[in-house]
Amino acid sequence: MQKCTLQILPCTVSQLLSAYPDHDETFAIGDLELNQVSLVGIVRSCSPGVAYNQYFVDDMTGPPLTVRQWIDTEDLSSQMQPEPGVYVKVYGSLRIFQGKKVLLAKAIRRIKDLNEITSHMLEVVYAHKQLFGKGRDVNMNALCARSAGQTFSEEYRRAGLTAVQEQVLHVIIQHSVKDHGISFQDLVTLLDYMGIPEIRKSLSFLLNEGHVFSTIDENHFRSSVD
Repeated sequence: MQKCTLQILPCTVSQLLSAYPDHDETFAIGDLELNQVSLVGIVRSCSPGVAYNQYFVDDMTGPPLTVRQWIDTEDLSSQMQPEPGVYVKVYGSLRIFQGKKVLLAKAIRRIKDLNEITSHMLEVVYAHKQLFGKGRDVNMNALCARSAGQTFSEEYRRAGLTAVQEQVLHVIIQHSVKDHGISFQDLVTLLDYMGIPEIRKSLSFLLNEGHVFSTIDENHFRSSVD
């Protein structure tokens, strides 16, 4: 399927963590190939280094995302080093380092006016509605599968799922548009903030309960949930 691109796409942490590997070290959300993205969140912790500084940015839509910015030794004055507790806007591209998703920052800017946080979320909603239409929300959930005011978490918990099982099923549902579904390796990559034993245990439960099923082999899965 041919992918479309956008110059800079405003995103949430949840969207970036759910993006799936495409080709040439790129990622995609639905049919959209991610090029440059923007993210707004609060710095939870930081790790200064010799070659790069690393930050963990949280926008409350998922676990904190690792943000890495290489140090420009020729122009140190142009690179800010935000401290924990500071809200920032990050521009960059999503990459994999040592098996984990990392937002490789081209620029990090401290947010002084908190209205920018609201503005960013409105930009996220607008951009994704324009790109994906009204049939899906900004996290690529099918809106027709929910009643008004109902969230996927409410549906899952009514089915007796734990928070970890919810997240595993949610990712599988997102990739069930493909005939072969999602591979276990891609599932582990997308849920890199979880342990592999947790994912295996949750997957086993979901298979036994009939929420998901194997496709082309025992390592590829699709959802049976509409």
